[in-house]
Amino acid sequence: MTAISPSTQRRLLQLPQLPNVWEGDRRHVARLVAELELEDDDFPVDLHNQRRELIVWVDGVECVVRSMEVVNATMGTEAIVRALIKAMEAPQAPSQPARPQKIIVRDRQLQFYLRGVLQNLDIIVDYVAELPIVDELFNRFTDMAGTRTPKLPRKYQDLLKTTAREIWDLAPWSMLADYEAISIELDRWDIQKFYVSVMGMLGLEYGILLYRSAESLQRFRAMALNEDESLQMESAFLSQDCIFVTFDAITPDLENDLGTLAATSIEPNFGNIHPMEGMRPFLYEEEAIATQVALTALKEFITAFRKQLQADDLPNLTKRIKVMLPDTNQIEQVTVETLPELSRELLKMHLAMGEDDDEFDPLAIQLREDLIPDRSFISLGVMPWERVEAIRLAPIYHQPSQVNAAGDGLPIILIQTTRPKAQEIVERIQQAGGLQGIGFHSGSDPDEGISFDLGILQLADGEMQLFGEFYNDSAVHTEARKKWNHRSKKTKGYCGLILATGLTGKARGNPGIKETIAFLETRFLTNDELGLEI
Repeated sequence: MTAISPSTQRRLLQLPQLPNVWEGDRRHVARLVAELELEDDDFPVDLHNQRRELIVWVDGVECVVRSMEVVNATMGTEAIVRALIKAMEAPQAPSQPARPQKIIVRDRQLQFYLRGVLQNLDIIVDYVAELPIVDELFNRFTDMAGTRTPKLPRKYQDLLKTTAREIWDLAPWSMLADYEAISIELDRWDIQKFYVSVMGMLGLEYGILLYRSAESLQRFRAMALNEDESLQMESAFLSQDCIFVTFDAITPDLENDLGTLAATSIEPNFGNIHPMEGMRPFLYEEEAIATQVALTALKEFITAFRKQLQADDLPNLTKRIKVMLPDTNQIEQVTVETLPELSRELLKMHLAMGEDDDEFDPLAIQLREDLIPDRSFISLGVMPWERVEAIRLAPIYHQPSQVNAAGDGLPIILIQTTRPKAQEIVERIQQAGGLQGIGFHSGSDPDEGISFDLGILQLADGEMQLFGEFYNDSAVHTEARKKWNHRSKKTKGYCGLILATGLTGKARGNPGIKETIAFLETRFLTNDELGLEI
């Protein structure tokens, strides 16, 4: 038997002891547990259909729940002890930390186990055949679970989630900014058209917003861009008239950007916002059908026009798409089209807000930030000439140059990310005609008294992409820039870009050839050549 550690025992003994009796139990309530897992952001949804159980500890005198935990049924009795310690040290509000004088359970083996574990804590452990407070609690939970509206109509749930994950794989946010609008004409289910806004290009939140009118989309953006205080922002949020699909990680991963995860690691969430109804995290049947048809049409549209949608300016595109209605053999004709004029209006709102904002950065119009993923590892360094020769022969994407070996090696920008993201970067550079050059643009913030360098990749089509921000008060960066400038003079202005995997492993900061996805030789661009003002 594993005992509670001496330090934990000492800590628990310092808690005040209440003359109360606590009831504890663990039970399986299938529907309830599923809903608790979906609502609890701190607890991952189980993907393997493992049986789940709910552990509760209740103060029978004060009639309050002190702790409640969802666990796998395969977890041992230690899970009950963990929940009990939490009930003592960190109980749910309004309870205060304390020890009970007595606990009761309805399982003989559990009673004997707890007696051994708690023998030094001056807590009586008894067996009873029934737990009246816990029984009443679980009965209420079961009744509540039975009357709750499901998040999605059950016959459409799998279909909607599958379609949403297929859209995740297409990553429309890599092509469309949130101000670039698309319409989907349904003319059914009380919806003439959906006006689509895609979230995710900034790598913060990922989702699809299906507005029921262009006015709702315009009104929300106008309010959101002009309101700063949280209460006003909440008012803007609740003014929307839309159905939303958002994406979260099934298992939160602090090491990776959400956008790097595969669709199998993503959980789509659906809901509705209306000025008269507020927000609700579920869809009724007609809403679910309309959402499924719209998402299917959007998926087909993105697949058909993927290359065109990557243009800097949203082009005029229209397509009639046949969609089979869910749960029927009926075919619906849906018209999907881009809305360049509306998109320009939405962009003007954003730029107008920026002109009145002291923190507005005029470079934001010229610089894009959608090529290099957040949380990439980025460093300035050098590649020895022997390594340059070896990597030129490797089976990877290579953009050659006419550089002559001089000095101790080729100055290099190293960017490490996931393999799919690295390959996507290569594809974007290829579509632009190659990498024109690498530069560092000087910037300053007089209010803060700081200066910095913006690392910029210029593509052959003129597009400029920010790959990093480096503050000049960093001794590491200052030294790295000095060496970079010195080596660039030796190579007569030539440098290189390495795109590699190995973001979190031993290869972080020093990838080998097997981790290298691409090697691009290019020119080092001066501030004058970049043509940007400070």
